[in-house]
Amino acid sequence: MYCLLLKTRLKPGCFDAFMAAMGVNAAASVRDEPGCLAFDLLRDRSDPHLVWLYEVYLDEAAFEAHMQSAHFLASRPLVEPLILSQEAIEGDVLALNPRR
Repeated sequence: MYCLLLKTRLKPGCFDAFMAAMGVNAAASVRDEPGCLAFDLLRDRSDPHLVWLYEVYLDEAAFEAHMQSAHFLASRPLVEPLILSQEAIEGDVLALNPRR
């Protein structure tokens, strides 16, 4: 399984707008994409402008399909102006919580 962890630094005052758009994208990803196993949004407790995105896909092809989905493409113009910086960590899932 392919995993993506995105460290996303938001512009001050943009958290609510970011969550409104990204929440729709995350929910649609898990609901509508068979290859998306998890899409979680986390706010860093030490920095209110730092958000982590944790995404798990069956494989890289499923992630590529995600980036072509209507909900992903619709979210980009909404969230990109809110982001100061974003760093990506790619990984391979070794174990996934079976209760998910």
